[in-house]
Amino acid sequence: MLIVDAGDLLFKKFSNPIPENELKMITEKAYLVIESFNLLGYDALGIGDDDLSLGKESLMGISKKANFPFVSSNLTDEGSGKLLFPPYILKRINGLRVGIFSLLSPDSFLGQGDPRRKGLTFRSPVETAQSMVKELQPKTDLIILLSHLGYQKDIELAQTVSGIHFIMGSHTGINLPYPPITNNKTIILQTVPKGMYAGRLDLTLYNHETTFYNTMVRQTMEQNLRSLNFRLNEGKASEADKAQWRRLKEEIERALKQLQGKNEFTNSIFPLGEEMKDDPDIGKMVEAFRSRFPEPGKSQSPQ
Repeated sequence: MLIVDAGDLLFKKFSNPIPENELKMITEKAYLVIESFNLLGYDALGIGDDDLSLGKESLMGISKKANFPFVSSNLTDEGSGKLLFPPYILKRINGLRVGIFSLLSPDSFLGQGDPRRKGLTFRSPVETAQSMVKELQPKTDLIILLSHLGYQKDIELAQTVSGIHFIMGSHTGINLPYPPITNNKTIILQTVPKGMYAGRLDLTLYNHETTFYNTMVRQTMEQNLRSLNFRLNEGKASEADKAQWRRLKEEIERALKQLQGKNEFTNSIFPLGEEMKDDPDIGKMVEAFRSRFPEPGKSQSPQ
């Protein structure tokens, strides 16, 4: 199993610089999020624009609290020109070599004057993606992009750069229960932000190919085939209708046969609501935070 996040994890949606009197609380909350992710066993975090709400130095300090790597392939320090975080990581899952890299779009910010951009430069997302794929292909079986480009740019990137198997996107804030497959190669996934939903991608591999089909496609064809068989066995239709149904049945059977032995994926998106049981250790950390930083207007329990 791999657990990853594509960014905008640590802070609320940015609109204005955070007031001085809220800095301590906001920073401690970010630490709480990281400690929770440590307990959850996260593997990687891609950087989003909102993660830079306190600036690059604060984000680098927060990253040191994490037991998992912060990854960004195109976010660089303006002074040194060096990347702020590792450009990619390599993971081995049941013998499968997986490479993970991350991209952040400069267009995610509120213009050149956005204070979150201070001291930062951005390498071209397309050129960086091409470079990452070239470097990762000899080392991996699958390549995953943690994208903070936005959904439309994820589509454009997948059409421009070949070799990326999965784009796990963010920033746009949409659920993609039926993820598009671009150029029959790149599968684009996304869920809405801020922990409201989680996305789960299950892969079943039958061969060494790097293409996958959605199991929903097979299930839909199987359902249609059952419906056609029922109509043909019912015996109430005209011969012309039956002939058409037989042709459709043969087409579906051929298509199902072509899927045999091919790699498949299942994508599930589910809400993380109050009905889900909290981890007790994380719950204790949340309560401790709330006791230190009570929300305005909420009375506190007596000590």
